[in-house]
Amino acid sequence: MLPTPDTSHVAYERIYEPAEDSFLLLDTLSSEAEISFLRGRFGDSYVPLVLEVGPGSGVVIAFINAQARILFGSRDVLTAAVDVNGYACQATGETARKAASENTATHGLFLGAFQGDLMAPIKERSVDVLVFNPPYVPTPELPKQPGQADLPDPGTKSTYNDDSYMLSLSYAGGKDGMEITDRLIRSLPQVLSSKGCAYILLCEQNKPEEVKERIRAFGNAWSVATVGSSGKKAGWERLQIIRIWAE
Repeated sequence: MLPTPDTSHVAYERIYEPAEDSFLLLDTLSSEAEISFLRGRFGDSYVPLVLEVGPGSGVVIAFINAQARILFGSRDVLTAAVDVNGYACQATGETARKAASENTATHGLFLGAFQGDLMAPIKERSVDVLVFNPPYVPTPELPKQPGQADLPDPGTKSTYNDDSYMLSLSYAGGKDGMEITDRLIRSLPQVLSSKGCAYILLCEQNKPEEVKERIRAFGNAWSVATVGSSGKKAGWERLQIIRIWAE
């Protein structure tokens, strides 16, 4: 089993703590089937860009970067992250740095974690592997997406309301828990490279089969498959990972 990156430095009162969904992503990406897919998709001479949207603590993108040679067959892998929560960006950078220092023979090149709204900071058609553990919990409404004025001053002690707001960005998904995820899915044809693929986590209340049908409606070139599952029924919280790609 590959080691999970250390996140002991992360302030969990304002950043999502790694949980079952995070670890399902790690298990799925490091499974024999997905390693075979990734190595076959990108080959020895290709340098893929892996982007995680909403990294939170950074445990997933730090894992991918730290284990680049194992997952892709080469250390020639670029990784990056985008999060609306500036504190999550800071935490992700530290998580990735620590994980790389502990895996010197296998890590890729981490470019950084950037604050932004979903794919806004990213050049079109540039992402080879996109990973998204979205805010998937159904809620009556979405929290306001933060600008700089909405973020607590790092130099002052945060309040309970500040921390609650920052955490809500990581789990509140609006109607069916899909308002943020649907925005990202709609952007995939403009975001992914010609070889690109996306791994997205869903729960039962997200109505995964309907999500898959919307993706197939992109056209005959597009495919979607469930490649990871929590494997147990726990009400609507049962989780799955879908992989989306085009030929």
